Amino acid sequence: MSKLLVMCTLLCVLAVSIGQLLFKKAAQAMPQTLELHTLLHNRWLLASLLLYALTTLAWVWILRSAPLQLAYPFMGLAFLIVPTLAWLFLGEPLHWRTLAGGALIMAGVILASWS
Repeated sequence: MSKLLVMCTLLCVLAVSIGQLLFKKAAQAMPQTLELHTLLHNRWLLASLLLYALTTLAWVWILRSAPLQLAYPFMGLAFLIVPTLAWLFLGEPLHWRTLAGGALIMAGVILASWS
């Protein structure tokens, strides 16, 4: 994969990770009783859906140039990025096991994308 394609793939994974935080904020903003109009007025939910739509288009563009077997392992980085962002921005705990697992995933991504 070219450096540009790797950077675009990493940006896509970061966007998916940010989308997860937006989904969490959307869930926290939802009332107990869900109705269509409350979903349509949930700005967190709308922002997350828009980001996921844009990220999906970017992912399709990435897959035009990269084999899935090389691009997809990068999505594993979200298993480290999401908990780290949740810790930074949502105050959720970050355990050493998450960091250790994330390090193993990063090693796997490097190994899988090595050319």
